Amino acid sequence: MDKRLTRNLSAAIRCITSGGVIAYPTEFCFGLGCDPLNQNAVRRILDLKHRPWDQGLIVVADHPQRLRGLVDMTDPDQAAAPLASWPGPHTWLLPARAGVPSWLRGRHATVAVRVSAHPLVQRLCRDSGMALVSTSTNRSGRPPLRNGIGVLLEFTDKIDCILDERVGNASEPSTITDAISGRAVRS
Repeated sequence: MDKRLTRNLSAAIRCITSGGVIAYPTEFCFGLGCDPLNQNAVRRILDLKHRPWDQGLIVVADHPQRLRGLVDMTDPDQAAAPLASWPGPHTWLLPARAGVPSWLRGRHATVAVRVSAHPLVQRLCRDSGMALVSTSTNRSGRPPLRNGIGVLLEFTDKIDCILDERVGNASEPSTITDAISGRAVRS
């Protein structure tokens, strides 16, 4: 078995905190993840997916407080629906705080954020002390992968650590809603 395929949460956390890229299970599929403020790690993920930087990326956390450095949730009208829907498979576009890098928000003034209900994502964020980039483990235009072996076969030696655990029971990706306008971006 490939040594990058692991069930060792501590190994995955060491990988993230040292600037690596991991694959990990989320509610629907495996996600590619890294420290959202590490430009080199984010760039690696964008390159792996053949995804343009200007689209922005989703960031997941274990608790809304973990997102406070990235998004502004001070407007009660904008924050109410996201806070009521979390934890769960609901991603929200919220205003980016000043200084949030373009490699994370893309060409937008918002950042896509979610508080995950998946227990492993919760533990990754809590134990690493950070939110994580979370984008589906697939190349643009291809279906997302739902197990560690599939990730290993698709990305061979391009991912530093694959946390080989089960994905959640969601039958589709998270919804994405603009918290400012209320418009569904992905339903």
